[in-house]
Amino acid sequence: MKYSVCAPAVFGGNVKTPGISGDKVDSCLAVIRKAGYSAYEFWSWWNQDVEKILAEQEANGLYPAALCTRFISLTDPELREAYIEGLKETIGVAKKLGAKTIISQVGNERVGVPREEQHESIVNGLRAAAPLLKEAGMTLVIEPLNTKIDHKGYYLWESAEAYEIVDEVASPNVKVLFDLYHQYIMDDLKIEEILKNMDRIGHFHMAGYPGRHEPYTDCEIDYDAVLTAIRDSGYAGYVGLEYFPLRDAETGLRELTALLP
Repeated sequence: MKYSVCAPAVFGGNVKTPGISGDKVDSCLAVIRKAGYSAYEFWSWWNQDVEKILAEQEANGLYPAALCTRFISLTDPELREAYIEGLKETIGVAKKLGAKTIISQVGNERVGVPREEQHESIVNGLRAAAPLLKEAGMTLVIEPLNTKIDHKGYYLWESAEAYEIVDEVASPNVKVLFDLYHQYIMDDLKIEEILKNMDRIGHFHMAGYPGRHEPYTDCEIDYDAVLTAIRDSGYAGYVGLEYFPLRDAETGLRELTALLP
């Protein structure tokens, strides 16, 4: 099991590091490596200088664990063509950087439209995406989010439905991003259920609760137990550190290296 630092989260927010900005991923990579990590991830590539990211990545010997595709809803079949075109662009960027995992949200719930229709639209959209991912040798991970605090109106909040979608798509190139912070808020963080579905999970995220700040600092989530169980299951992928620090980001990252199992 390996850890990656989500640059726009850890180096964004209210705590500023001189010369480093979560809005410019390339500015974060040297300090991520200096703090003891060999992988990073980020959200949107379309507002970044990808060539600068690549240069800094290579200069610091970092691996790009994941990046997001364009935020185009899968719940609306009329947007499917635009979603696929955005995914094609994202695959091109991922190839340039050497990334193998693409993160996708599924979109907001469409008010007045039966959920089963939206579920079907998500499945059909991901089925259309699967051949592109297979050809590229990449995995797309769909992410349930909490709808109580951070993402009100978002369609997918329950891991069980995410697993159902993955099963219906039936492609090894489409899996789930299990965000431990989001699912804890939704009362959906159960170790035994995670372990039962490890073959459906392609990536993890973590942050402290409450506040989405540093893990292990005034945090309700028992990350020792959760992460140890995931590691001991044989999971060899990445856990993304996607939190918004309350103090100096580099210091916090260094301290985490001694705490993470």
